[in-house]
Order: sequence, then structure tokens, then C-alpha cells
Amino acid sequence: MKFTIALLLAVLPAAAVAQSQPGAPSGVPSVAIPPTTEVLVIETPRPGVTAQQIIEVMPSEVRETVKLYLDGKIREWYSRGNGKGVVFLVDAKTEGEARAIVETLPLAKEQLMDHQYIPVGPLMPLRMLIGAGAQQ
Repeated sequence: MKFTIALLLAVLPAAAVAQSQPGAPSGVPSVAIPPTTEVLVIETPRPGVTAQQIIEVMPSEVRETVKLYLDGKIREWYSRGNGKGVVFLVDAKTEGEARAIVETLPLAKEQLMDHQYIPVGPLMPLRMLIGAGAQQ
């Protein structure tokens, strides 16, 4: 058991890096590449956008974001720790699907925010904890 945990701890960082690489190298086993289950969206104000511009749109932004949350399209939402934007976990299977959801929001429509889309899924190396037969 100690060996398995040590091996898993050694493999997880490399597997996580491999997961994050678009078009992962052919040496990365396909079992290390997860299916996309959500898309992490990081929003930051565009350069030159003032706090006042954002504040003017916030009442409608909050209403529309709550609607998306209640419809199950936004699973989680956070303020960035540095105060420079928000992070959404969007229920989408592709970046394009997440983009279509986020672009309905007022701040996006007004082109006040930049968006970074990061598809995420299960941490596949965890299958090692449940045995070789579980890699199907």
C-alpha cells in the first residue's frame, strides 16, 4: 500500500501536466487523458476597462449569472483571490459549449472581460488506486 501511494504521488504531477497539454504527446497513455466534464472559465477585466464600467453592468450580470446557476449551467462560481475577476465552473463538455454559455452574460456582451477556458475532467491516475482492471 505504501508503495502504491508513493508511486501515485510520483505520477500525479506528471499526469496532471500531461492532461493539461493540448494534443498531448503520443507517449502519454490515453487513460491519463480525462473526458471533459466541466470547463473552468477565468474572467479578468480587459486592459483599459474601468471599475466604473464593470459596476454599471453588475446588476444585470448578477441576475443573469444566478439564472445560469439555477439552470445548472454554472456549477460553481468564485471571486478571484486577487480581486481581479471571477472563476466559473461551467457544466459543458467542450470549450465551445462553455463559451456559448458565458457569452450570454452582460459583461461578455459588452466586451469588458477577457476569458480563459480550461476543459477539466477526472484525475485519471487515481484509477491506479482501484487496480489494473479499473482502467477500462
